[in-house]
Amino acid sequence: MEKEDLQTRLKRVRLLILDVDGVLTDGRIILDDRGRETKFFNARDGSGIKYLLRSGLQCAFISGRKSAAVLARAGELGVEQCYQDAKDKIIPYEKILQKFGFKDEEVAFMADDLTDLPLLRRVGLPVAVADAAQEVKEASIYITKRTGGRGAVRELIELILKAQGKWEEILLRYKT
Repeated sequence: MEKEDLQTRLKRVRLLILDVDGVLTDGRIILDDRGRETKFFNARDGSGIKYLLRSGLQCAFISGRKSAAVLARAGELGVEQCYQDAKDKIIPYEKILQKFGFKDEEVAFMADDLTDLPLLRRVGLPVAVADAAQEVKEASIYITKRTGGRGAVRELIELILKAQGKWEEILLRYKT
């Protein structure tokens, strides 16, 4: 794919795929004394995902780990495409493309670690969170100002919706 500017890529996005640990969360994995896992999700990231979906775009989670908390979070946000225990993230990615008929250039993927590199190299808009591994940053077109689990997802969603002229529509709902 030839080099394109960020605005062109943002305008083309129809699907946002998010890694979970280190992107939707700050990367911490908390286990209680019974081995139950707890994750911390950012409320503004969640609102951003709802705005994205309300604007007619799609969102999916692809995680290398499996957690009931992730499935619960996807459900409460209305994210129907939630793939976990994905050691090779290209496999669920291909399923999503096939289901919706999207092309690579219509997909943004936000990542933080090395296992995300193959998928970052495929999508039209590869994005790294501010605290991502250096190799992930180097493979990305955009690096967020915010870190994973601390508003990075919302930051990207606002960029996408503003580039596509959909942010004002979201704001209308909250004007008095």
